[in-house]
Amino acid sequence: MKAVRLVAVKQPLQMQQVSVPSVGERDVLVRVKAAGICHSDAHYRAGTSPAGPLPLTLGHEVAGVVEKIGSQVGNVKVGDRVCLHYLATCGNCMYCSKGNEQFCAQGAMIGKHRDGGYAEYIVMPARSIVLLPDEVPFEQGAALMCSSSTCFHALRKARMQPGETVVVFGAGGLGMSAIQIAKAFGALDVYAVDISEEKLRLAEQYGAIPVNAARTDPVAEIKRLTKGKGVDVALEVVGLPQTMRQAVLSLGVLGRAALVGLTNKSFEVYPYTELLGKEAQVIGSSDHLLSELPLLLELARRRILDLSGVITRTVPLDAGEINGALDELDHFGSNVRTVIVP
Repeated sequence: MKAVRLVAVKQPLQMQQVSVPSVGERDVLVRVKAAGICHSDAHYRAGTSPAGPLPLTLGHEVAGVVEKIGSQVGNVKVGDRVCLHYLATCGNCMYCSKGNEQFCAQGAMIGKHRDGGYAEYIVMPARSIVLLPDEVPFEQGAALMCSSSTCFHALRKARMQPGETVVVFGAGGLGMSAIQIAKAFGALDVYAVDISEEKLRLAEQYGAIPVNAARTDPVAEIKRLTKGKGVDVALEVVGLPQTMRQAVLSLGVLGRAALVGLTNKSFEVYPYTELLGKEAQVIGSSDHLLSELPLLLELARRRILDLSGVITRTVPLDAGEINGALDELDHFGSNVRTVIVP
């Protein structure tokens, strides 16, 4: 089968011919119908976040059709439309048993620790497979498995409550989902911060109040819009020290900043004036949980969460096209979300 793979860090991905993965008794083989291109994939290619062993097929946002099942699989059947949770886990350890499977010592993330979805087929344990409603297109199902689910988890980690105010730093694929999910959770106002007018226009269509950081100091503007109070929840999905610091500075009393974006750089926080005095919190948010996916998919089925305007481009399973999309992510380009359709 064809697979687009990371062969060396800081080098373009390459198309390779590899064997179709074998199916164990508790495994499911999925024919990939859509695989999202995430900013994390650009970080893996750049070496900002380590991935391997190499060569490795990238892609952790995957939706497709069940092609083959193992003898012990009972939750899906051949022909089912499915999405893939990003982790293959043991299912038995303390973290798995408590629903915190992202900390499973044996956990392996597709597209980072084991072969992912930039390919024609992928194999995963049956417990990592979830049914994709007929009403949700494969392209949207793929994007739901990272950009939407990561924001869903981050807003839960930030303990967002109905009637609170939220600011989202970064109006890309994650940000558009965050805006809609915050609204679904009952946010009173949602502010979207970006430097792209095109992205901010789309964010406004989803109900956000746009803040153009290329034209104004976003922290000062948020304080002005909130009459000096600041927001209850700040969500940072860009991965830049500057926007992480701005997320913290935008908080009001008892505010919570959830950091999602990946970076290998630090940022400054002045504890007394920026955290302690108003009992604000900085929260790290790591990916998402399998248990969160059913509700997320139901929101998408009901179109409470609508990704039709978020997926701005599809590309074939082609190394040149995929590298081009990753290059654009490196430079924070205008496309919101690009999805591979093999």
